[in-house]
Amino acid sequence: MINFLIKYLIIAVVIMFGAKYIDGISINSFETSIYVALAMGFANTFIKPILKLISFPITILTLGLFLLVINVITVYIVDYFINGFSARGFIPPLIFSLVLSFISYILGILLDGD
Repeated sequence: MINFLIKYLIIAVVIMFGAKYIDGISINSFETSIYVALAMGFANTFIKPILKLISFPITILTLGLFLLVINVITVYIVDYFINGFSARGFIPPLIFSLVLSFISYILGILLDGD
């Protein structure tokens, strides 16, 4: 349980830095970044697999590049539901989602890996 809290607090800090350094991503407060971290975790766990299943044929046709579009769609879904978080364009949410995925992967190795 403590690893879960540490992981999501670090991801919330990364979200704050991402909003500061990536034009097109903005966030109001650290509390909002915690909500965004939890919402991104929920979206990546439950919504993203459904989107992958629905878009499987186009993903095959594009040799997997459509998965980048799914990452952006996931950020826009979180943008829709979380007040105080906004994403504009295509490239800024793409960079944002890739950075969050990388940091989450590294934290998963460090905190959850036994």
